Amino acid sequence: MKSSKLLIALSATAIVLCLALPVSSFAADGAAVYKAKCAMCHGPEGQGKVGPALKGTNLSADQIVALLSNGDDAKKPPHKKALNGVSADDAKAVADFVKSLK
Repeated sequence: MKSSKLLIALSATAIVLCLALPVSSFAADGAAVYKAKCAMCHGPEGQGKVGPALKGTNLSADQIVALLSNGDDAKKPPHKKALNGVSADDAKAVADFVKSLK
């Protein structure tokens, strides 16, 4: 009986803590998404490879988000269309990561 009450109390505490955590604690890791989706063309440090260098880019974070989320017909593939598997949060995290590259 005591162990079931303890289990209920611990479960309730865990639920309350999960609900109390800010959503940002689950935010996308821009560096990890960049490594998985971008580094093969733009280089692991944004230095450029097949794709252009992103380190020191003149694009704003909002422009990067728009490109990843919507694509641009004037760009070469894969950026003619939105990137598959990149959520809005992922796009923002990648944009922030790219802007941090120096």
